[in-house]
Amino acid sequence: MNATILHESRGRIRLRLKQKQMSLRQADLLQEWLDRQTWVQQATVHERTCCVIVRYRGTREQVLDAIRQFSWQQADRSITLPAHSSRQLNRDFEEKLVGKVLCKAACTLFLPSPLRIARIVWQMIPFLRRGIGCMLRRQLKVEVLDALSIGISAFRRDFGTAGAVMFLLEVGELLEEWTRKKSVEDLARCMALGTDRVWLHTPDGDILTPIAQIVPGDQVVIRAGGVIPVDGLVLEGEATVNQASLTGESIPVAKHAGSLVYAGTAVEEGECLVEVRQASGQSRYDQIVSMIERSEQMKSAAENKAVHLSDRLVPYTFAGSLLSLALTRNPARALSVLMVDFSCALKLAMPLAVLSAMREAGSEHITVKGGKFLEAVAQADTIVFDKTGTLTHACPQVAQVIPFGGTDEQEMLRLAACLEEHFPHSMANAVVEEAKRRGLTHEEFHSKVEYLVAHGIVSTVNGERVRIGSAHFIFEDEGCVIPKGEQERFDALPAAYSHLYLAVGQQLAAVICISDPLRAEARDVLSALRALGISQTVMLTGDSRRTAAAIASEVGVDTFRAEVLPADKAQFIAELRAAGHTVLMVGDGINDSPALSEADAGIAIRDGAAIAREIADITLSAESLWELVKLRQIAVGLMARIRSNYRFVIGFNGTLIALGVAGILSPAASAALHNLSTLGVSLRSMQSLPKPKIVLPGAENT
Repeated sequence: MNATILHESRGRIRLRLKQKQMSLRQADLLQEWLDRQTWVQQATVHERTCCVIVRYRGTREQVLDAIRQFSWQQADRSITLPAHSSRQLNRDFEEKLVGKVLCKAACTLFLPSPLRIARIVWQMIPFLRRGIGCMLRRQLKVEVLDALSIGISAFRRDFGTAGAVMFLLEVGELLEEWTRKKSVEDLARCMALGTDRVWLHTPDGDILTPIAQIVPGDQVVIRAGGVIPVDGLVLEGEATVNQASLTGESIPVAKHAGSLVYAGTAVEEGECLVEVRQASGQSRYDQIVSMIERSEQMKSAAENKAVHLSDRLVPYTFAGSLLSLALTRNPARALSVLMVDFSCALKLAMPLAVLSAMREAGSEHITVKGGKFLEAVAQADTIVFDKTGTLTHACPQVAQVIPFGGTDEQEMLRLAACLEEHFPHSMANAVVEEAKRRGLTHEEFHSKVEYLVAHGIVSTVNGERVRIGSAHFIFEDEGCVIPKGEQERFDALPAAYSHLYLAVGQQLAAVICISDPLRAEARDVLSALRALGISQTVMLTGDSRRTAAAIASEVGVDTFRAEVLPADKAQFIAELRAAGHTVLMVGDGINDSPALSEADAGIAIRDGAAIAREIADITLSAESLWELVKLRQIAVGLMARIRSNYRFVIGFNGTLIALGVAGILSPAASAALHNLSTLGVSLRSMQSLPKPKIVLPGAENT
């Protein structure tokens, strides 16, 4: 790509592309390509001026080399853009708004008075129709107030006031529609797929292929823990599919040959071969939008309260107008009251505040799927952590292999790696990597492997049943025993490590000690969350109680549960909620999925299992646990802004009503001030949120 450097400073560069114009699709492609580069901190593409602003990390030469190598053709092949462009949406509404303002100005300046009056009368018809319709349905809503205020102004031959009121109402409706569509667009994009590649089934084997190259008729393989990236038909295999992100169903659905599967759903267990019916998951956007528009489940209680409150206040406004007319016998004063309603500000400012908070969270690499979840984060008093991948880095390493029953340490590690290589779990990867480090080869010499989610792995080697997994699985579920005379060695296993237990036959053969270092910031983050109002922190883990106790003491959680199964995690959270707590769950694995669904807001780590990200309500990039603190600050700031908006809207509009009754404000001035206040509170809602401050030693990110 050819470009000219317009300006640069340390870590920032502004470029102008050497082309006359840039299409919206090109701008979206370039934006998406830049966002995927590891050296990009922030990138903005301006399609009108063909300019690009990039904030970067690393060296200037690295940035310029990458930009020189950029190709529109290659980007188009490797990047799948959403079916609907946010940039196109903004462009359409900007043009509508500018067109409406220019039309109003031209009519006011150049049309003769009779034509202006005729145009105003024509514009009145939709407003009067809506108001009369509400009255015929015996509904006293904002539309009735609008129709009365416009109709009375026209009846009094005050066509200037009627025209100004309609113009302000039309602008408000346009901004409200823009806000709603942008909210849905952002929410749908948050819920869109993050899958870039898929296993394409070919006669020569399975090939990892960019999703953009998948076309209808291709066959793809979907395995346990993966997101289904396409709409398609199951040809072979069986799987249980979690469709909660699409249909809201909490119970996984069994899929077998002949079943339809949909993009964005996630495979909990099993494996299947899918024939692609609609590639790239583009249909998922429309499905999500339909789901959002059918349901209010993503709206926060504050947003719903704003909508209902605005309608409930209409009778009081109407009564105030009649009372003003009765007391003063002055139609102008009564009309001044009718010009003021609480609907515009309440209905527009609250969604804008939520959208602004979601956008601010996105700038901190936090994806929030709806306003109700930010509200849950603000109200939460309990936060529950899975251990691996959340409080720890999920980069475990084998610290020690302890053989039992006279077995050879190297052979036991070889056997464990042979079983674990089939499953992409972090602890399994640690075992395989340790075997590689020691130069141990592990050719396939076992029968079919059976994977039991959150329990362990079972296979058969040389006619003997071999198992590897948790203590609960090995000793309780499978009934294996410790070799005679080795109980003391078993009791002395180091508590600082997590343990994988390997059994051959019915006897323990080895214990693999896994170290998974805690995140350096974990303890300070928990302290910061307490400073922000979290009263209880809990750690859940499948590790032994001894290991869990050591880790809990180090990280500083209030309480912990050890040796828990996925159902146990969900049950524990259900009990907390039943006791009146608002609970957040933070996890990253397949086994965290039930608990993420059960919590008031489930928070997934972006580097974790795909199914956890799909089920979760909020996703963190997990570069640092300080993102949890930022999330809490944003949520608390959002609720503070919503409360402030309520006070301002009720107070300011109430004052306008009082001034109108007193005859201080004319109807036109009342309407203008009301609509200006609506725009003002809306603009304020789009500004950065106020965040509660916390001060902790070494907590520089707060």
